[in-house]
Amino acid sequence: MAILCLGVLLIPLAAGLDFSYHPTKNNPSFTHLYSIGKSVEGRDLLVLFLGRFPTHHTTGIPEFKYIANMHGDETVGRELLLHLIDFLVTSYKCDPAITRLVNSTRIHIMPSMNPDGFEATKVPDCYYSEGRFNMNGEDLNRNFPDVFNENNVTFQPETIAVMNWIKKESFVLSANLHGGALVASYTFDNGNSATGSLQGYSQSLDDDVFVHLAKTYSLNHATMHRGNECGYKQSFPDGITNGYTWYRLKGKSPPFFLSPHCFHFLHKITIIKSSKILQYIKNGHSVKGQVLDENRTPIPGAIVEAKGRRHVCPYRTNRHGEYYLLLLPGSYVLNATAPGCESVLTTLQVPNGLENFSALKYDFLLPGASSRAGPASCPAKPLYQDNQHTSTARKPTLSFLGLMTVLYTTFT
Repeated sequence: MAILCLGVLLIPLAAGLDFSYHPTKNNPSFTHLYSIGKSVEGRDLLVLFLGRFPTHHTTGIPEFKYIANMHGDETVGRELLLHLIDFLVTSYKCDPAITRLVNSTRIHIMPSMNPDGFEATKVPDCYYSEGRFNMNGEDLNRNFPDVFNENNVTFQPETIAVMNWIKKESFVLSANLHGGALVASYTFDNGNSATGSLQGYSQSLDDDVFVHLAKTYSLNHATMHRGNECGYKQSFPDGITNGYTWYRLKGKSPPFFLSPHCFHFLHKITIIKSSKILQYIKNGHSVKGQVLDENRTPIPGAIVEAKGRRHVCPYRTNRHGEYYLLLLPGSYVLNATAPGCESVLTTLQVPNGLENFSALKYDFLLPGASSRAGPASCPAKPLYQDNQHTSTARKPTLSFLGLMTVLYTTFT
């Protein structure tokens, strides 16, 4: 079934799909096809959006993204996402669970980040075959800013397009599908002594959430959870791994995608099962709300953090004053602050809202805060240095150190 088509097919045919039906044309109420930019050879970097509000962000609806085919010769993820689109479109308003998922989430799907490499691939392979790189010979999975070290590379058109896309949208959760091993890899891929890299595990402050999300994917996979189903040289307990433990890498995509509202994963896939794909999307629903002034006007650029989870590049509200936190069920103290006013603390009990696609909603009121200040960018320099796990809620000037894109995205 053709799903990325407006009158004519815009994405090359995927094996096993029936291309006689064109839902982006027939279903404009919940699908929207758009391009985030061009590849080196001028091909569109196409994304299909599915959701109740197809052309614009709506307060209270989370943003989610899947990306595949970053390496042009790793084609399984590309085909998987095409099938996923087909399944979501044909199930919408027929399957109650899928209908709730699409209505409660804005889902962005990019089947190919490297269409030039895909076209250059003669025989798909998992190991550095022709088409792995873009047409400038660059590995796009080594072409992003690094949060620990300078990454002195020339950013490619495909990479720049994705970075601008992340800066524009408010993603909360995302994943990048690769071929090769069979494992869900989570943050960090690089590190320092403050993150525990000396012990071979680079741990983020939200490590419990990352492990949970990785297992959400692997345990819903037919074989990934077994750890080494494909005979890969390394075994992965429960089918997951900390990126640094697997192998250290600078400029890899997941650390960049970790912008102040988005948790990002790299899923290496060789065996496909749809339940893991759908279950993973549900996880964008945890805690959400707005930061408002005394007139209930949204305050952009406010910081909302959970106690004990304070980031160098903190979570900041978007232009709608929205914040999104992914937290496991439990009790948390949240801290909201904005220039010109005192911090506001509140204790919240976070429930498990996955089954009904709902999140705990709590709005902060900050009297005296300015609603005119725009959201601040994260530093352009590496963010995570030794012994710097202190809150920028008390050091707002850190947020103005550079022009780096706001690396986290929002998912309502």
